[in-house]
Parts: sequence; C-alpha cells; structure tokens
Amino acid sequence: MAFVKVSDILKMADKAHTSAMAFNCVDFNTAHSVIMAAEKLQKPVIVMLYPGHCTDSRWTTPAAFAPMVISEANKVKVPVALHMDHSSDFEYIKAAIDCGFTSVMYDGSMLPVEENLKNTKMVVDYAHAKGVEVEAELGWVGFADNEKDQNNTDMYTSPETAKRFCKETGCDSVAVAIGSAHGYYNKTPKLDLDRLQQINAATDTPLVLHGGSGIPDDQLEKAFTMGINKFNVGTEFLGLYFKTVVEYAEANKHDPKHIILDMAIPVQDALMAYLHQKMQLSKM
Repeated sequence: MAFVKVSDILKMADKAHTSAMAFNCVDFNTAHSVIMAAEKLQKPVIVMLYPGHCTDSRWTTPAAFAPMVISEANKVKVPVALHMDHSSDFEYIKAAIDCGFTSVMYDGSMLPVEENLKNTKMVVDYAHAKGVEVEAELGWVGFADNEKDQNNTDMYTSPETAKRFCKETGCDSVAVAIGSAHGYYNKTPKLDLDRLQQINAATDTPLVLHGGSGIPDDQLEKAFTMGINKFNVGTEFLGLYFKTVVEYAEANKHDPKHIILDMAIPVQDALMAYLHQKMQLSKM
C-alpha cells in the first residue's frame, strides 16, 4: 500500500468502527518515527504538517516536508497518508497542494457559518480539481488552557448545521467541536458524546477530533465507535520530543560532538515507545 490518500485510510477506519491516528510532525525524526511505528504495528497512519511550525522556515517547509514523507512512506508496506493541518490562507493551501500534499485542511471555524461554508466550498472546488482532499472545521475547537473554549457549548458543532455544511461544501472530512481543545488541558475534558452521535447520524462525512493530547482513553474509545474516523495528536507527541532532547543534551553536555551525532537515537526510541502505546487506541 505505502503512500495512499487520507480518504483511503478513513474508509478503513470507518469499516473497522474506529479512528485512524494522525500525528503532527516537524522533521525527519518525527515523521520517520511515526511511519516506523505504523509499520511495526501494521496500523495505517496519517502524517501531518501544521503551517505554524513552518514559520520563517525554522523547522521545515511544505516543499521539503512532502517529498520526505512520501519517500519514507514508499519504503514501507503499511498505508501512510500525508495531510496539511490547519490553514485559513487559501494561497498557502494552493502552495501546499503544488508541493505534493494530497490532503489539506481549510479552517474557517472562527468565521460566521455562512462565510466558512462559502470559503470551504471554494477550497474544495479548487482542491478536488487537482485530485486533492479537503478537511474542514465546523464549530470552534479552541485552546485547552482556556476552559471557556473547552466548555462553551454555544461553540460546539450543531448536527443540523453539519448536515447542510457537509452537503453544500462537499468536504471530504470535517473536524467537529464536542468538548476537545488544542494544547495541554488544565482540567480533564469531557467529550459531548451525545452530540457526537447526533452529528454522525446527520451526515455521512468522516468526522475528525482535534485536541487529542490529554483526553482520557475511555472517552476516546467511545468516540471512535461513534463516527470519529481521524484523531489528531500533536502537543504531547512534540512535547515528548522536546523533553527527550533536553534530557539527552543535559546528560551528554560534556561531549557536544556526540550530542549532535547521536541524538536521533534516543529521540526516535522515545517517540517510538510513545507511538506504540498511543496507536493501540486505534482498532484498525
């Protein structure tokens, strides 16, 4: 299978009544670790790039990231897909498509519903003409350090609106707001699983859950059987990367040459151990 489209993996997840795992990556260490863990576990996986990690090209760029992931994906047998995470910039999305991304996310969640719908439809029309898939977002998945974002039910996704939105935009998947948030949680989140069930009944479009770091496993396992077919993880994965680098550098500060030469080994070992545990949540 090797390199596939996101929709191929989401179909597998839906058939298995579970969710595919999607990880935000920033470089070779992270992307390679995700793909190797997927191959070891024989679980399809989605590698994502968040544009905010490309600011000033400090970590990577879409043009550098896409071919690297595709090359690594084609070395394994397990299905691997590539996705561009949150972007509200149509020109950036166009550039990502030109770089080889076969799935992109247009995030109009902060806009009024009608404007979000209009813009998402525009992105979908452009992307579909190039054979590229589009994830949208409906409702506001805010930030975990602000409990109001997490608990403001007025900003949750409406089942009725989701039905119309998915039908009129033609999006390939939609991220929904049901009580999750991005970043580290100050308080354990409680997903609105009743609302999720209603959204899933209202549309056939695969549903996506953002803000995956810190949600209790029992809630996730239930959500995965209620229509969540893609589960995004970034904060705790990248946080582990940073923690491992800091600890390794401190332990080996007497030998800076080998810090640079050998750091990838403990980093990838730590990431692989984490991924092995996290990916078990998917029953694919």
